[in-house]
Amino acid sequence: MKVAAAQIRPVWLDPERTVQRIIDTIAEAAALGVDLLAFPEAYLSGYPFWLCRTNAAAFDDARQRQAYAAFLDAAVEISSPLVARVAEAARDSGVSVYLGMNERGTSAGRGSIWCTMLAIHRETGVLGAHRKLMPTHDERLCWAIGDAHGLRVHDFGGLRGSALNCWENWMPQARYALYAGGAEVHFAAWPGNAEVANVAPEFIAREGRLWVVSVMGLLSMADIPATFPFHEQLVAEGVDTIFRGGSRIVSPAGEVVAEGPADFEGLIAADVDLALLAGARQSLDPTGHYARTDIFDVTIRGDRPEAVLWTGCSGDRGKTGA
Repeated sequence: MKVAAAQIRPVWLDPERTVQRIIDTIAEAAALGVDLLAFPEAYLSGYPFWLCRTNAAAFDDARQRQAYAAFLDAAVEISSPLVARVAEAARDSGVSVYLGMNERGTSAGRGSIWCTMLAIHRETGVLGAHRKLMPTHDERLCWAIGDAHGLRVHDFGGLRGSALNCWENWMPQARYALYAGGAEVHFAAWPGNAEVANVAPEFIAREGRLWVVSVMGLLSMADIPATFPFHEQLVAEGVDTIFRGGSRIVSPAGEVVAEGPADFEGLIAADVDLALLAGARQSLDPTGHYARTDIFDVTIRGDRPEAVLWTGCSGDRGKTGA
């Protein structure tokens, strides 16, 4: 099986053009014989880079409201025709996809955004959507807290994949849940810059005894529309390069087998030998022979909390969703 990380620039806050870039990249991956392709965190329709640079916690600030409104307007519903186009491209090219996206709620959560990882099978379409469990630090100013509803391992036919967004890769319980699901290749999606991931890809590979694809993005002020409320301020302050990539693919032994240099735009690919997992797990299988289920209990609540629960009603009014 061949896997790849798409270290490419988004068309920031332009979901239509970003989807076309996704489709083009899927076709490029197919030409290389890639079976499973991953995009960075929030690739569709862009990472909220301005939050940590503009005092985003300023309460009721006019420009911060405008920035969030633009970010919300660019977020995409799972049922959107744009997602359908990506699924169609995956089917046409025979490439399965993990896609980081800004997911907009559909009813009760219409004014909210989730940092979501979408799993798309090359034949059957959308397998699942995992909402980031805990946005990190300033990200909580624009992303809602996720749940375990989509915290699943996905069968892509010959390969069992899992994926987490950015620092939730450091959450022991989240990793354990995916190990227990039988993950063989884990996709760790980040906004960009290898130092953000630090040693997480190598650590996860060694801990879970699996392959890890760490996918990083690229972004600079040249990618940000001049109409964005903080564009002029950030340029004046000397902000230029925001994310420089740094994707890498790591074997179950914790060895880097492929790496994208800083500022490189393109695909970082490698053939993954799943037979290496069996040998690596002789000494450690964290949810198998090395687990102590007699003394440790792990419970995961996989339901999705609802804003409203209707009682005494019939049909579609039984409950509302996000």
